[in-house]
Amino acid sequence: MAAIRTEVIDGVGLVTLAAPERRNAFDLAMCDEVVRALDDLEADAAVGAIVVTGEGTAFCAGADLSHLGSSHRDGLLAVYEGFLRFARSPLPTIAAVNGPAVGAGMNLALACDVRLAGESARFDTRFLQLGIHPGGGHTWMLQRIAGPQATAATVLFGEVLDGAEAARTGVAWRCVPDDHLVPTALAMAARAAAAPRELVERVKATIGDVATIASHPEAVERELGDQVWSVQQPAFAERLASMQRRISGNA
Repeated sequence: MAAIRTEVIDGVGLVTLAAPERRNAFDLAMCDEVVRALDDLEADAAVGAIVVTGEGTAFCAGADLSHLGSSHRDGLLAVYEGFLRFARSPLPTIAAVNGPAVGAGMNLALACDVRLAGESARFDTRFLQLGIHPGGGHTWMLQRIAGPQATAATVLFGEVLDGAEAARTGVAWRCVPDDHLVPTALAMAARAAAAPRELVERVKATIGDVATIASHPEAVERELGDQVWSVQQPAFAERLASMQRRISGNA
């Protein structure tokens, strides 16, 4: 039985972890399914953004590390693919965190561009409490998103963030009622999907690049080439003409 379910709604690929009997915990088969699902969605020109959520009461309760094989390094790298594939996506990604996101499940949320938390969300690193070192770039992602103090509080001191606390600390963009979570994520993602796909991919790449740029003038130069490209595209001319018609009252 497939542990991943995908559908396309208004240009948004919705990926649902569908193994509620194990609280959507990753195993190697699920990680392989994630990779195939994102490959397929990204190959579909009609898809402009991706949302991931969990079926049932959990987002993702971590990873099953009991089947790593003879090489622990290779086994762990295979597990990492369950969330690193989202980090590598050229499309905008949103994690709709509907319940506990534990260990590797929290990594899945952190790997997305934006996290929306339901009121039932729980962000729980839990690595130290399980006697295992954080992996998959967990500390790097969390520090970039929420800073060193939040990283220390959660990773070293075992603080668990509910949806409201996640929003307060910046781990999540905002917290919404559980029954509004996926609709809110889809509506948000649809705004990105409505823009020209190549433009969206270029903007996402720029956001990643400018994180390593040290000065404003360098950032200006980095953005300039892509902005010049964008004003030469038919989509810009069409949207500019539409706006001008609305301003003049001819629309």
